[in-house]
Amino acid sequence: MCRYQTILRMVSGKPAETESWKRELAASFTGVSALLAALGLKAADIPDLDPNPATFRLLVPPVFAGLMRMGDPDDPLLRQVLPRLIEQAQVDGYVTDPVDDRSADCGHGLLRKYGGRSLLIATGACAIHCRYCFRRHFTYASLGTVRSRLDAASEHIAADPSVSELILSGGDPLLLDDRTLEQIVLRLATIGHMRRLRIHTRLPVVLPTRVTERLCAILASSGLMTVVVIHANHPRELGDAAEQALFDLRRAGVTLLNQSVLLHGVNDDPETLCQLSERLLQCGTLPYYLHQLDPVAGAAHFQVSDHDAIRLIETLRQQLPGYLLPRLVREIPGAASKMPL
Repeated sequence: MCRYQTILRMVSGKPAETESWKRELAASFTGVSALLAALGLKAADIPDLDPNPATFRLLVPPVFAGLMRMGDPDDPLLRQVLPRLIEQAQVDGYVTDPVDDRSADCGHGLLRKYGGRSLLIATGACAIHCRYCFRRHFTYASLGTVRSRLDAASEHIAADPSVSELILSGGDPLLLDDRTLEQIVLRLATIGHMRRLRIHTRLPVVLPTRVTERLCAILASSGLMTVVVIHANHPRELGDAAEQALFDLRRAGVTLLNQSVLLHGVNDDPETLCQLSERLLQCGTLPYYLHQLDPVAGAAHFQVSDHDAIRLIETLRQQLPGYLLPRLVREIPGAASKMPL
């Protein structure tokens, strides 16, 4: 613990870093018209635009919007976040809980689906609202406070020696402040059978300034092996700021993986996926999963058929070295693991 405390003291006087990412988050686009105006677009350019989404509102950080192409209504980054009227269509098989989180809930947001690991929904907040999000209908308000979740999760994990890894998910767990993340790390480090902490986050991509010196110090000195699984779907999402954030995490000893979702009109072509894998490697991150879309209500227009998905992977297999080939998988409720296609 001495090394941990020393490193944290070295970086404790960095309030400007914290204020920077919070200011950027506060400046996020929350109105459709403002985002379109910033991109030189008009509502008439997008015939099925939903200008005022009723429940799942628009949320896009400025740095991510800055990676979109000006004047392009079909930009693949814009397509991921722009509300469309087609989301209101009811499509058979597309439901509000597509991965059956409810049946895996151990209480207080702790989910247990697979052997050896548990998942804690650390927060319901995100820095960006992706239109295909499989938890877009999740009732986060029912989970209670972060503290109550952490207490319950720690007690549950400590009593089960078969659990060696905790996955922090959400929402996005990196929207928790450093003090709360530090408490989670310290609590886990006291559980003798815990080996790994895994964090699923989009923030190094969409809000790179969140990766501060203090955050890196917390992760570097936890005593646990730390894996950060980022989420990038298109190579243009990985700008210079994201690359720097990922390098900072690597220098802290964090293992970096990426998971993508296969999305119609975004990345459903071999050239884009090849470029994504190559760009990830440039950023020190290995491709991990390429997910078939979880059938969440409102996202059916992103679906790519299994036939086309398998053809894509076979094309990538001929063009990429094996370590840059993501595994094409689907999550099936009740299955013991992700199911490869």
